[in-house]
Amino acid sequence: MTSLFVQAQFTDPDTSRVLMQFPIADPSTTIYNNVAAGEFTPGKGFQIVKNDFASLNISIYASARWLNQLSPDTTWIDHQGRTLDFDGRNDIYFQRAMIWFTGYLSSPKLTYMATVWSVTTTQQTLVYGNIKYSFNKHLTIGMGIMPNACIRSLQGPFPFFASTDRTMAEDALRGGFTNGVFAVGEALPKLRYTVGLGNNLSILGIKAANLTRHFSKSGSLTWMPTTGEFGPRGGNGDFEHHDKLATRFGISYCHSRENRFNNVGTPSPDNTQVRMSDGLLFFERDAFIEGLTVVEANFDQTSVDIGFKYKGFAFHSEFYYRTLSKMNAVDENNQPVQVPKPSDVITDKGYTVQASYMIVPKRVCIYGVNSMLIDEFERNPYEVGGGVNLYFTNTRSWRINAQAMHVVKGAAGGTFGLYTSGQTGTTLTIGTDILL
Repeated sequence: MTSLFVQAQFTDPDTSRVLMQFPIADPSTTIYNNVAAGEFTPGKGFQIVKNDFASLNISIYASARWLNQLSPDTTWIDHQGRTLDFDGRNDIYFQRAMIWFTGYLSSPKLTYMATVWSVTTTQQTLVYGNIKYSFNKHLTIGMGIMPNACIRSLQGPFPFFASTDRTMAEDALRGGFTNGVFAVGEALPKLRYTVGLGNNLSILGIKAANLTRHFSKSGSLTWMPTTGEFGPRGGNGDFEHHDKLATRFGISYCHSRENRFNNVGTPSPDNTQVRMSDGLLFFERDAFIEGLTVVEANFDQTSVDIGFKYKGFAFHSEFYYRTLSKMNAVDENNQPVQVPKPSDVITDKGYTVQASYMIVPKRVCIYGVNSMLIDEFERNPYEVGGGVNLYFTNTRSWRINAQAMHVVKGAAGGTFGLYTSGQTGTTLTIGTDILL
């Protein structure tokens, strides 16, 4: 990003002597470039040091929200017909915090990023980062934390989603973040690419000692033919009020030979990224087929996204196609078994559609969301609803979000996002987030 700076200073109240002085990015003049996944791209931040040798910028993201999952049922039925308990959430949390430390060393071409990341609902705290070298606008290479480029929301929009988190279909099918090597750049004018080779689909909670020798492979192409951009971070909504139609077309693909990453004698797998369309963890004991534990399988996903922005109106859609195949499994005695056909390949299709409008420019945005999975179990979970975003600082840096979403046979799970497996009912959320 490029920006102008204003000076901030701390003074001694008794002597009025300046004790510390540093520049802060002026939000009214900062221009963002969509150069990396949003989770790894800080905000404007505070420029602490900048000289010929190195620089250091500190940026902060934080979110807090109330979430209430309403359902008339205390049980739900999975794809095997089993009745399972449903325990909906009703809680208030300081949900997530991120502190980015970024800058360059020796040359602006050589950059680093270290991030402290914490999610209080899962009691997880991590420190991760990457190191990148930019040869030119056509090629930047990096090593370290990276997204598996399998859906659009892993490639920039965070935290500028419609609400404070992803939709149900995105959350259910998406890959995650891993460590590896990657390259990004502009292949042609207005056409960007991302390619990556990672350790697995999601490194969260996975120790190096448990990894297999298989790498994840992912790539994406993004074409923005009319304006060559899609707003800050490529985020949802036309807060910026495009006077010329902004367009975005993208395609992504990811392949990973996934493993449960712990001993088959343990009922719960360390791999919590891969879920089936009823929300159950794919590698959990008895989850896929009673008496069977899947140990290893191929994850393949293709996604296509389309988006438009014009004078406060925005439309975003994405279509997903995922298969889980070539399964290795064991029975109750931990003996290898053959997964019966045609169950040895699971195919899930899905979509997300979002539309929004700034009814008060740079102040009030209303939006609607529909997402759905079309699965082989004929459960076809979906959600429909919408919400409102209120911006009180005339920037995207702070907002208050309120959302109501009716969920049927919820396909996503966990306490990280907005969903619990199997839910049929309405989820209400009120949250606020900031990006400095």
